[in-house]
Amino acid sequence: MKLIVQTVLGLAFFIAVLFWPAGTFDYWQAWVFLAVFIATTILPSIYLAVRHPDALTRRLKAGPSAETRPAQRIIMTLTVALVVATFVLSSLDHRFGWSQVPMWLVVTGNVLVAAGLSVAQLVVMQNHYAAATVRVEADQPLVSTGLYGLVRHPMYTGAAVMMVGTPLALGSLWGLLGVAASAPVIVARIRDEEQMLTEELTGYPEYRTRVRYRLVPYLW
Repeated sequence: MKLIVQTVLGLAFFIAVLFWPAGTFDYWQAWVFLAVFIATTILPSIYLAVRHPDALTRRLKAGPSAETRPAQRIIMTLTVALVVATFVLSSLDHRFGWSQVPMWLVVTGNVLVAAGLSVAQLVVMQNHYAAATVRVEADQPLVSTGLYGLVRHPMYTGAAVMMVGTPLALGSLWGLLGVAASAPVIVARIRDEEQMLTEELTGYPEYRTRVRYRLVPYLW
């Protein structure tokens, strides 16, 4: 039921931030983006609902109010604002024709959206404690295999790939400004989360020495 409610609310959110600023429903890039988003997320969500409802519950608890750390509440508030700004700016770009994005780049954007979302979904499959909030639960194990053997925060890697692809999928170059503004916010979230994990998650300091990179192998 929570999944159904959040799906409906999610669709309402997308309609509000995509089609209202665009001033029209004749926005095929937005419709394709929505189709890619739904197709990439619905089956993994149903799988979690059936096989691992606890993992799905963790994913559904999101937003600034769900955070327990004051710094994360601020970071998540900024994140939500910048996500909305990216969508609105991309839609306004479509409305007023500020930039012209060729078809191949729109397709590339949708591929990035699908790839980023798929990585984020796979992370939850590999680590059922991967949540939308920053917290450590009682008896939470340290996961260091799979994608976690490549980078320490693969979910953020997937989110970053999706964020870069979103404005392109929506046919906008100006929307990338919102993505660029989000970069330091993601860095701040990761640094604060790592401080908490180092203090509270058993084995995390040793894991940091084995897996050196946070987000992108051989870069950061």
